[in-house]
Amino acid sequence: MSDRILPEERLIFAMDVPNTDRARALATELGDSVRFYKLGLELMMSGGYFELLDWLVASDKQVFVDLKFFDVPATVASAVRRLNNRGITFTTVHGNQSIMESAAEAKGDVKILAVTVLTSLDRGDLDDLGFACNVEDLVLSRARRALEAGCDGVVSSGLEAPRLREFIDHRLLVVTPGIRPVDNRPADDQKRVVSVEQAFSNGADYIVVGRPIRDADSPREAAEGIQKSIAKSFAAA
Repeated sequence: MSDRILPEERLIFAMDVPNTDRARALATELGDSVRFYKLGLELMMSGGYFELLDWLVASDKQVFVDLKFFDVPATVASAVRRLNNRGITFTTVHGNQSIMESAAEAKGDVKILAVTVLTSLDRGDLDDLGFACNVEDLVLSRARRALEAGCDGVVSSGLEAPRLREFIDHRLLVVTPGIRPVDNRPADDQKRVVSVEQAFSNGADYIVVGRPIRDADSPREAAEGIQKSIAKSFAAA
């Protein structure tokens, strides 16, 4: 785990809302309780994605472009280059060694995160996809390949973070989604989840939180509560 990251910047809010008007309103409501935003496919398809991105950067926020690029290597490289010099911190790629290598070569000032195994997948899902290994072994294999390809980090469940820290170079950033400060709701599609405290104890550098903030009665209070948990985790370290 990197100790050079400010505790208040370790929370990444997943801005999974229908349109950019709602995104701007929510970011305004959250104010200084959130310093880092993840912008994904839903917002990309709604229009105004890059205008929102530029607005967040101009507001001194960090931005994670989570579009999980997966295409022929040259196309992925071209897409990543379009993100250079815009104040973006992270972007994500899927795929094999050549895709990751092409993204890493084109990254410029953007850090490349390789997706390991989505937190919405479990052992049964991997069986359906034809993977014979268990989840931890697959995550570890993909993380090793990501480091060899020149990626800066991985997106991984907090459940696998301890093995990543044990067997992979500590220069590799670990960004952990599937964070649930409270018990999952019945409609939740995340399967491999951890708490805020468990994620950082296991070795995560950043956590990604969406619904527990977005769907709270007071999103700002929810974010502030998570920030307090993060601060407590690092004060005790």
